[in-house]
Amino acid sequence: MKRKLKIYGRPTEQKVKVIEIRERKRLHTDELLFLNRIPFKNKMPLPFFGWEVTYDDDSPRMELEASQTPKDSGVYTMFHGTSVANARLIIANGFQQSPGGMLGKGVYVTRDKKKAERYPLKNDPSTRVVLELRVRVGRVKRIDIDNHPMQYTWSTQGYDTAWVPPNCGMKAVPSGLEEDCVFDPKRVKVTSIAKAPDTVLSELQQLLANNLRNPGDAGDGGAVDVCSLCKRKTQQASPHIKQPCWGCGQNICTLMTKHVCRASF
Repeated sequence: MKRKLKIYGRPTEQKVKVIEIRERKRLHTDELLFLNRIPFKNKMPLPFFGWEVTYDDDSPRMELEASQTPKDSGVYTMFHGTSVANARLIIANGFQQSPGGMLGKGVYVTRDKKKAERYPLKNDPSTRVVLELRVRVGRVKRIDIDNHPMQYTWSTQGYDTAWVPPNCGMKAVPSGLEEDCVFDPKRVKVTSIAKAPDTVLSELQQLLANNLRNPGDAGDGGAVDVCSLCKRKTQQASPHIKQPCWGCGQNICTLMTKHVCRASF
């Protein structure tokens, strides 16, 4: 695996030094400690204040930008905008298929939180709820033109999710924002409350906490273990290394794509 790593630190005129690391599985703690001691050309020491990693592989990530193409069998963070009443039902009982829409039957979600915040369209913005989700996309079909031959039939031809990329020009998506439709509701699981009115936020959070302890039929998202810090899938035989940052003390995972100490610059 090849990674490009930016190291953040003082002095301010040379905050960033870009290096490349080649290794098979992960950036280990001892490697980060080594990087902490790399001097600049002028021999001035580089205090450690954080890093930013760019992956060029297909490692299992939870976070994708709206314009990035989802990988088949990927597990991603997405969002769903709904009403307070429907949020209660979804948390308690899981999602139900929408009977129809621009992509046919399924659960409509998006990786664009700002888009989710627009829904339901006819509701006052102060009454909307945005649910954060974990979605197993399965096999993905890209739908990026009006009257696509599989716009409504993708689920009958071996696909689990239909993906509409942002700014693709479809008249059915005048906002130009990214959208997904997941055919099987059990592929979608609520993981947190991303936004809600102050009057019901605590109630919804408590309802979700109770549901996560006793999941029942509210979707299983594939029972995938995900690191709470780096948002990547974990493997039982290879637990992620979590520790306090030696710069600021914040709890970190060595596979996080970015960390900058709070008191950096």
